[in-house]
Amino acid sequence: MPKYRMILVMVCLLAGAAAIATGKAAPSQASDKASTNEQKIWNLEHDYWRYVEDNNLSAYLALWHKDFLGWPAQTAAPVGKDHITDWITPQTLKGLNLKSMEFKPAKIQMTGDIAVVCYWITFKWLDKDGNGAPRTLRITHTWLKDGKDWLIIGGMSMPEPAPPQH
Repeated sequence: MPKYRMILVMVCLLAGAAAIATGKAAPSQASDKASTNEQKIWNLEHDYWRYVEDNNLSAYLALWHKDFLGWPAQTAAPVGKDHITDWITPQTLKGLNLKSMEFKPAKIQMTGDIAVVCYWITFKWLDKDGNGAPRTLRITHTWLKDGKDWLIIGGMSMPEPAPPQH
């Protein structure tokens, strides 16, 4: 019996050495990289809402891939990057400012250089007196790593349905 254990230990050591020699990351290193990328994407989603709050449209536009296609809740058809601020400017032209109230992550799925995130956001468009009705949207964004940058290449949003009345 001890002879079999010795053989098993040797096989495991050789397999580990082969993995190191071929440059394969250990599972913990791979999961550390995935969690780092996941945190990067969540941070970018928070930046997205901060840019809208600050009405920083140039920073907001920099988050989007040139070939973006998405279907925002307020549009009748899918749009490209050239229309991605269409939901912001009509509000700000009326003197309203967006205020994020709650960001609630649902799920993230990373596959190589692609990340799909799903979350809820509750916000208000505030008038000069600070009044505005809260709205909650379900958001899905698909992020693509383009060189060093992660950019939104696809997305969709929809209003969170009101809870059923009993």
